[in-house]
Amino acid sequence: MQGRINSIQSLGAVDGPGLRYVVFLQGCPLRCVYCHNPDTWLSEGGELLTADELVRRALRYRPYWKNGGGVTVSGGEPLLQAPFVAEFFEKLHEQGVHTALDTSGVGNLSEAERVLRHTDLVLCDLKFLTKVDYKRYCGADFAQVEHFLQLTAMKQIPLWVRHVVVPGMTDSLEHMRRVRDKAQSYPNFEKLEFLPFHKLCIEKYDRLGLEFPLRDTPAMNDAWLKELIEKL
Repeated sequence: MQGRINSIQSLGAVDGPGLRYVVFLQGCPLRCVYCHNPDTWLSEGGELLTADELVRRALRYRPYWKNGGGVTVSGGEPLLQAPFVAEFFEKLHEQGVHTALDTSGVGNLSEAERVLRHTDLVLCDLKFLTKVDYKRYCGADFAQVEHFLQLTAMKQIPLWVRHVVVPGMTDSLEHMRRVRDKAQSYPNFEKLEFLPFHKLCIEKYDRLGLEFPLRDTPAMNDAWLKELIEKL
C-alpha cells in the first residue's frame, strides 16, 4: 500500500510532545476559511511512498526522540488515507515509536477506528462549535466530528484539542470559554491549544491562483491572545 505524501518536517516541535517527525499527507475534503495548507487539498499529487519506506525514513531521526518525541501524521486530512496511516502506525508501534494523529475528525469511523488502534495521541482541530458554522466556514459536518471525538474517548486515547482564534470570528472570551468547556467534556481530554490566526499562507494561495477568504482579516495579535488566555 502506498500513501501520497505532501511534505515532511523532520524535526517538528509543535505537533505533539517532544521533537516529532511530521508527515503531511495529500488530500483534504474540507475548505476551511483560514486553511494555511491549500497545497494539500487535492487528492492527486504528492510523493508516493509505502509504509515501510516511510518508516525507514522516519527512523533515521530516532536519536532526536529521546525526550518523549515520535511521529505525527497531519495533512491535509490524514483520515482520507486511513488504511495507509493504520499500516504506517502499526509498523511504527512495532518499533516502539510514539504516534500522534493530527486530524479534523472527519472521515469514515470504521476506518478511523483502525487508525486509532495504533494511535498514542490525537490532536483534533475543533474548528467551530455549531453545525451551521462548520458547514459555512469549513464545508464539514459537525456531527461527524463529534462522533470521532466520542470514539477517541471510548478508546481512551489521550486528546489534545486545538482551536484557531480569528479576530472578529472566534476571539471573544465567551466563545473561547465555550471551546474550553466542550474540550473538557471529553474524559480523555488532556490539553487545549489556542492558535493565533495568521496570513503567512497568502503566498501559497496566490501561487495556486486561489482566493484566500480572510485576506482582509487582520492576523491575531499574540499579546491580545495571551491576555485572553490568562483571563480564561
